[in-house]
Amino acid sequence: MEYVYAALMLHKLQKEVTEENVTNIVKASGAEVNEAQVKALVASLADVNIEDAIKAAPVAAAAPAAEAASGGEEKKEAKAEPPSEKQEEAAMEGLSSLFG
Repeated sequence: MEYVYAALMLHKLQKEVTEENVTNIVKASGAEVNEAQVKALVASLADVNIEDAIKAAPVAAAAPAAEAASGGEEKKEAKAEPPSEKQEEAAMEGLSSLFG
């Protein structure tokens, strides 16, 4: 999971997702680096538009993250609606493109 987070961080910082960059971030986090996993991740992301994959993620997954980021100070009365079938299909397509 730390490799995916490293790739997302590189994307957010508008840096290239390379083996060296992913390895440096994982090392900086204090985790042990598995070179085979780094190579596999970078190879699988070669043809993936990360921005599109993020946009295709289900909306319901963003709600808990947003609440956690705000510290959960305010409770919302209405809960987020479950993702539609189209959103789920788009998310699965984005995920499947990560793994070939």
